[in-house]
Amino acid sequence: QVQLVESGGGLVQAGGSLRLSCAASGNIFSINVMGWYRQAPGKQRELVAQITRGGSINYADSVKGRFTMTRDTAKNTVYLQMNSLKPEDTAVYYCNTISIALSVYWGQGTQVTVSS
Repeated sequence: QVQLVESGGGLVQAGGSLRLSCAASGNIFSINVMGWYRQAPGKQRELVAQITRGGSINYADSVKGRFTMTRDTAKNTVYLQMNSLKPEDTAVYYCNTISIALSVYWGQGTQVTVSS
């Protein structure tokens, strides 16, 4: 099993920046892909960015050019650098991972609020 802990959320003004982090522990060698999702009130959870074991990254169209996902394999941690934040980015952001055995794990979520 894998445990995920997110941090870095907060309240920022439009145009500002935040960096989220997600630290993985447990059976880290079972990790296949890791991703960032977000969910706003009344809306379904959506994929923000995802990185494969080989380092390939894909982003949602709504965040391309503004958000950057990176990883530090030595620290078993992934990051989401969020720049040029907009009010529509307001959501709870979740880290997730899919294991080699296709099990899915989620972090507890961290709130990001962008004011106008």
